Amino acid sequence: MQIKYILPLLAVAGFLFAAYTVISGNKPVPVAKAVTEPASAPFKSFIAGAGIVEAQSQNIAIGTPLPEIVKTVAVKVGDQVKAGAPLFYLDDRDTRAILAIKIADLAKAKADVSVAKATFSDAKSLSDLAEAVTDRRAISSEELLRRRNAMLIAKARLESAQALVQQAEAGVADTETTLSRLVVRAPVDGEVLQVNIRPGEFAQAGFLNTPLLVLGNLDQLHVRVDIDENDAWRFDKNSKAVAFLRGNRRFKVDLTLAYVEPYVVPKKSLTGDSTERVDTRVLQALYRFDRKQLPVYVGQQMDVFIEAQDYSPSKDSDNRQDAKGSSS
Repeated sequence: MQIKYILPLLAVAGFLFAAYTVISGNKPVPVAKAVTEPASAPFKSFIAGAGIVEAQSQNIAIGTPLPEIVKTVAVKVGDQVKAGAPLFYLDDRDTRAILAIKIADLAKAKADVSVAKATFSDAKSLSDLAEAVTDRRAISSEELLRRRNAMLIAKARLESAQALVQQAEAGVADTETTLSRLVVRAPVDGEVLQVNIRPGEFAQAGFLNTPLLVLGNLDQLHVRVDIDENDAWRFDKNSKAVAFLRGNRRFKVDLTLAYVEPYVVPKKSLTGDSTERVDTRVLQALYRFDRKQLPVYVGQQMDVFIEAQDYSPSKDSDNRQDAKGSSS
């Protein structure tokens, strides 16, 4: 008798457990509090954009014109350098050996010029003596012609030797240029931001995903702001702009427009928002501020708000009505 009641009881218990599971699973998950409060715009109507801090001269990725082993790195991160200061040296032993050969070739070419000058001088003297003879019976025409030709041949050899000197000098200059290119120098005054090369490592020439060294002028900092193409028509160069440090909205700074790059480019700095389109194009505006105003580093992100005019539909209709009334 008790067995026939067990199955209905188990069925009821299973139903109650399933109902409890469904009800508890449908409860809304509490939203986690943000670690830091996001920045809010100080303007009634505005354009918001993500900004990345960069050097005034932009972040210069230093490369090498020649692939070679690094001999010495002359700077470290944080060093202030002047334009033309050495940053790192490449192995130059092969080039210096070639330079020694080229210098020896130049010395030989100059010696050959001296020999050619003496030969030409001797041939010219003999030719002049023959020309000075007034009695043509004292010297045959054949001998006179031979001496003239000898002088011309000696002159041609002298010119050839002088050309070889110029060629040797060009070879020395070319090798010295290669030698100077093995010393990578700073293109501008600035600060060393990154050093990704060490002595003994092979420095590749050409474009690299990780630059050998990064340099930038930090007298002032720039913020590169991505303005969505849908908001580009609202952007005004004369509008006010404010940047908040991402992660702490208490740190903010007023921005001054440096310049606008008029070429609209694909957006690279994605926020991860589910509604964000990856094919969005952006207008990039660069604002500047004094680095002393804010504890910020190159590469940090900032939330930038640019004041814009209010183009709400109600305001547009009011403007049309005012235009109609003024025309009537």
